Amino acid sequence: MPKHLFRKHLPSADRIRQSKSLGLFGEILGDPGLWHLNRRSLSGAVFIGTVAALLPMPFQMLPATLLAIYFKCNLPLSLAIVWLTNPFTYVPVFYFTYRVGARLLDMPVTPPHPVSFAWLAEQMIPLWVGSLLCGVLFGLAGMVITRLLWRLAVVRSWKQRRQLRLKIRKQNVRK
Repeated sequence: MPKHLFRKHLPSADRIRQSKSLGLFGEILGDPGLWHLNRRSLSGAVFIGTVAALLPMPFQMLPATLLAIYFKCNLPLSLAIVWLTNPFTYVPVFYFTYRVGARLLDMPVTPPHPVSFAWLAEQMIPLWVGSLLCGVLFGLAGMVITRLLWRLAVVRSWKQRRQLRLKIRKQNVRK
């Protein structure tokens, strides 16, 4: 089952509760619904984490946490996915989403010469539009892929158990 893979790599509930940035959520983090490892919880966390990761704002973990709490999705996975955008990936990711937003709004893509706060302020609308669109589209794609992979793993597990039962029956018939 995919549960074992996720349980092995995701941080524990205690580790997240001890996080200083999430301390304001206190007792809410004790909700077992935030720690479940099932198809719905994990695919929802993929969606939430992807949308939050592509928000062009600081503290992306905060909206990811709020959405995971509200929708009762797996909190550790949604927070882990937020880290797909990090200081090393910000520039290419957000330049891509800016270009998507500019193209969608039929605005010219103006390369920064040099990057300044004035240039960024002028480009906020296409950046946000592109980021939200890409976040939702990539989030939906991730959610569907997660559900499909989960389903494939479950079906494979069923087949393996069925083959094992048939093998045991054949051995019992021979005796």
